Amino acid sequence: MKHIMFIIIGIIVLLSACTLDEVDTGDTNGNTGGGTSGETGLVTRVIDGDTIDVNLNGDTVRVRYVGVNTPERDEPCYADATAANEALVLGQSVRLEIDQSDTDRFDRLLRYVYVGDTFVNESLVSQGFAEAVLYNPDDREFDNFRQLEQNAARQGLGCHDTGIFDDNTDTR
Repeated sequence: MKHIMFIIIGIIVLLSACTLDEVDTGDTNGNTGGGTSGETGLVTRVIDGDTIDVNLNGDTVRVRYVGVNTPERDEPCYADATAANEALVLGQSVRLEIDQSDTDRFDRLLRYVYVGDTFVNESLVSQGFAEAVLYNPDDREFDNFRQLEQNAARQGLGCHDTGIFDDNTDTR
């Protein structure tokens, strides 16, 4: 009986030491979207509505959400957008997926972010806390995000009633 208990404890220790760096669902076409592959890590801090810190393999990296933009610290609805993001990701394990660009000019990783089956970038846009923005060449989800933003604006969701997203441009 002691032998079996030591074996079970040994297996538990080995399994707990494993980390999942990449998820492979068998897509052999080189696609990176739609849940096919990505890095996983734990969200340790929410910076604002579209930026988080993630622990990846023991290193904290800053991640900027691809294809969306949320109000900045000195703008209306900043606190609401940040809180919406925090409610979705803080303390959660996230899967990060790249579009085309790896990092931005501030050395932040540019990623689509998922918590389980929840596509965080998409969720923030559909709830009205983020606007769709095209940051070329990262355009995989732009049409989807634009449609979701239009729906959220029609319904007056999230930040839309403040006018913060009414700058007449969706390209940066």
